[in-house]
Amino acid sequence: MTERIYNFSAGPAVLPLSVLEKAQSELLSLNGIGMSVMEVSHRSKHFAPVLESAINGIRELLRVPDNYKILFLQGGASLQFSMIPMNFLGAGEAADYVVTGAWGKKAVKEAKRCGTVNTIFSTADSGFKSVPMQDELTFSENAKYVHYTSNETIEGVEFKYDLDGKGLPVVCDASSNILSKPINVEKHALIYAGAQKNIGPSGVTLVIIRDDLIEQVPENQHSMLDYRALAENNSMLNTPNTWGIYLINLVCEHVKGHGGLAEMEKKNEEKAKILYDAIDASDGFYRGHADQRARSLMNVTYRLPSEELEKQFTSEATAQNLDGLKGHRSVGGIRASIYNAFPKEGVQALVEFMKDFAQKNG
Repeated sequence: MTERIYNFSAGPAVLPLSVLEKAQSELLSLNGIGMSVMEVSHRSKHFAPVLESAINGIRELLRVPDNYKILFLQGGASLQFSMIPMNFLGAGEAADYVVTGAWGKKAVKEAKRCGTVNTIFSTADSGFKSVPMQDELTFSENAKYVHYTSNETIEGVEFKYDLDGKGLPVVCDASSNILSKPINVEKHALIYAGAQKNIGPSGVTLVIIRDDLIEQVPENQHSMLDYRALAENNSMLNTPNTWGIYLINLVCEHVKGHGGLAEMEKKNEEKAKILYDAIDASDGFYRGHADQRARSLMNVTYRLPSEELEKQFTSEATAQNLDGLKGHRSVGGIRASIYNAFPKEGVQALVEFMKDFAQKNG
C-alpha cells in the first residue's frame, strides 16, 4: 500500500508528511555527503549542525531561557520516572506527586524506591477523569519538588494550565502534549517528554532542565543517569539516537514553518472540538471519559454501549483506513490520538464514520 491512512495511534504516532518526504529524500545521502545520518559519526562535522539545530529548534519553539539545558536522552519517559528521584530525592527526603492517570501512578511507584512520596492529589478513586484546579493543591513542607503529568495519554485528561509550585521546583511529564501549545517553561525546573507523540520518532527523550537543578545532582551518580554529566557532554556521553535527533530537527522546522505553537494550539483546538461535539451530540451512544474541563486536545477517549460494539467499531474503522482507535489495553474503550501532525480531514472522516455506525447500531 502506498496510500496514507489516518493513523490515530497514541505513539509512535503520525509524523508530518513533509518531514517523512524530506527524510526519505536524504535517507541515502545527508546533504550530499554520500552517507545517511544513521551512518555518520555522532562526533563528526556532519552531525554537529544537526544536533545544534535541533536544540535551537526546541529552544525557539518553547522559548526556553538560556539558564536551561536541552538534552536528547534515551530510555523513554519511563526512565525519567527513575532518574528524577535518583538525582533529586534522597533517603529521608520527600517529594510531592499529583496523580491524574496511569503514567503519574507509574512515576510514583519508581520515586518510592528513592524516598518518601506524598501524593498530594489523586483522581484514582473517580477513575482518572479530571485534573485539580491550581487552588486545590497544597504542597508539603520541605518537599524537594512537585511532579505532575500535563496530559495523560491513556485516560485523555489534560491540565489547562502550567502548574505553579509556589517556589517548589516543578517537574512535568509533558510527553503527550509537548509542542501542541505554548507553555511557560520558566514555571518548571524540569520538563521531560518521550518524542514519539509530537516531537519525532520513538527512541529519543527530550529533557529541559534548569541549571540550578543540575547543580543539585549528587556526587558519584551513575554516569548515564547523571544529568550533570549528560549536560556537560551535550547529550553525547554515549552515542545518541542520531536518526531520531535528525527527525526532531525536521519536525521543529516544520512547526516553525506552520506558525509555531500558537498556530498548533489553534488547529488542535479546532480538531478536538469537531470530535468532542460529535460525541456530545450522539444522545449517549458515545460517552466521553474525561470531565469536560479536563478533556485532552491530544487523546480523545470515549466508550460505546458495550465492549462488543467497541470491538466492532474498531474493526470496521480499520477497514475504512481509520487505524489505531482501540483504547489502551488497561482501560479499553476508544481512543483517538490527534497530535499536531494529524490532519483535520482525518477527524472529519472519523466523525462521519461515527455517525454512520451509531445510526446502524444504536
